[in-house]
Amino acid sequence: MTPTRTLRSGAILAALAVALGAFAAHGLKPRLDAAMLANFETGARYQMYAALALLALGTQPAQRRAPGFLLAGAIIFSGSLYVLALTGVKALGAVTPIGGALMIAGFVLAALDVKKGG
Repeated sequence: MTPTRTLRSGAILAALAVALGAFAAHGLKPRLDAAMLANFETGARYQMYAALALLALGTQPAQRRAPGFLLAGAIIFSGSLYVLALTGVKALGAVTPIGGALMIAGFVLAALDVKKGG
């Protein structure tokens, strides 16, 4: 991803994480049981982690591989938790680790792609 796309993606992901977190706290709290609300909130928290990482990586032109993995991972990880919490479809729990693995790979790639001497 280009630095511009990385920054834009990070900003959008962060805005959505705040909006979804507020939605969970105010709109879903009376509707979901504690476990499902916790799943939703975990999705929002990890989405924000990925967003902040994208904002940081967007300032580093050498970071071309990690952003895509982080973005895809956040969408799959957080998205599956959101849908799980809202629908109760337990099968989505099998998808969540794929998103987590993509995010981990993104952070590892970020470490590997740090420009030497910088």
